[in-house]
Amino acid sequence: MPSPSFPGRRFARGPLRTFRLRRIASRHSASSRRTIALLLVACFIMPGCANRVQNVLEPLAAAPADTNRIPMLVATTRKPSEDPGKLFTGDRGTAISLNSVTVSIPPDRNRKIGEVQWPSRLPPNPEKEFAVLEVTKTESERQALEWFRKHRNPKRQVLIFVHGFNNTYADAVFRLAQIVHDSGTDAAPILFTWPSRGRAFDYLYDKESTNYSRRALEDLILQAAKSPDVQDVTILAHSMGGWLAAEALRGVAMREKAIPAKVKNVILASPDIDIDVFRRQFVEMGPKRPHFAIVTSTRDKALGASRWLSGGVDRVGGSDLRPYVPVLEELGVTVIDTSDIKTRDKLGHNTFADSPEIVHLLGRRLAGQSISGGEATFADRVGVAAANFAGSAARVAVAAPVSVISGEAREVLKRELSPSTGQMVDGQIAY
Repeated sequence: MPSPSFPGRRFARGPLRTFRLRRIASRHSASSRRTIALLLVACFIMPGCANRVQNVLEPLAAAPADTNRIPMLVATTRKPSEDPGKLFTGDRGTAISLNSVTVSIPPDRNRKIGEVQWPSRLPPNPEKEFAVLEVTKTESERQALEWFRKHRNPKRQVLIFVHGFNNTYADAVFRLAQIVHDSGTDAAPILFTWPSRGRAFDYLYDKESTNYSRRALEDLILQAAKSPDVQDVTILAHSMGGWLAAEALRGVAMREKAIPAKVKNVILASPDIDIDVFRRQFVEMGPKRPHFAIVTSTRDKALGASRWLSGGVDRVGGSDLRPYVPVLEELGVTVIDTSDIKTRDKLGHNTFADSPEIVHLLGRRLAGQSISGGEATFADRVGVAAANFAGSAARVAVAAPVSVISGEAREVLKRELSPSTGQMVDGQIAY
């Protein structure tokens, strides 16, 4: 029985010497292309988004006392808007702007975990809808530090959230508020929002905007890690934001010779990253990497469309990584497979935020706990534990038996995901 290949790869024939990158150049008939075009439309145009109320960020005068208040610090590379209900556009700014924003979330009795209850009119009804209570421009590092000292928890933890494709400034603000509230984390929330136009057919513009914003996110990560008031940094990135986060961490490692030890956890939710590119990013972060948790689903239709747009190369978040969990765990990577999770998102792309089971799971990770709850068991540490949450079919670090992957294959994979020695072997230098 042949050994399985890493997604996007295949083994060389004959004696196993290296994994070779498999680049799938799919040839589609005219009918297939029409089908895929329809899939793209279905994936990227969410029902109701085009008609929803815009410019929802102008603060309310007051909100009932029983609403939930989520303060956050927002850093952005977007161009400012003169509209106080919009704050920032989807265009690229020439500087990093900082604001502190407080979001009101309806009382728990009026909502379900995972929901972002978008305002149906202006001003919003805070008893039933998300609303903004305060927006303050942060004009100096001193003010940013004062904000953190006011909102830090005893462990001095920071959560940096990087949103994905097709998000307005308001989308990103409300999503982070929902994640913070529903996960129960008390880490100080910082949003990094890059210039996404928030439009379905601006995929390439958004991707270039992540390139534009890499250095800014690197600086934010370093500022947080170097602050004596911060002890623990967790980065949560979704979709295309996962690519940006991985690139920024790679950049930090190259600038500082290593990723700061305070950056302890990185959660990539449905990462829209070419699987070959991620291998290079991972290697170039160096041996002292934070712990990674990757939320994947083979039923993620949005990543299926991205795969097609990207020349047929698998996306990390849409690949079946379960057979490789034992090896990945040795390298500090946990796989959370959500393929069988039922979610309100028909695309299967936002499970990390709108599935109660996964939101609670992320809350445990953000609190520094084992993803299986309580103290880590031996099985959890080696990455072969299976767990169900609240009766769901969510699989955490579910792996085929270690014997399925030969010892030689395991060693090759570990070598491929470790820094190269730079030595030439058989006319080749590992890359």
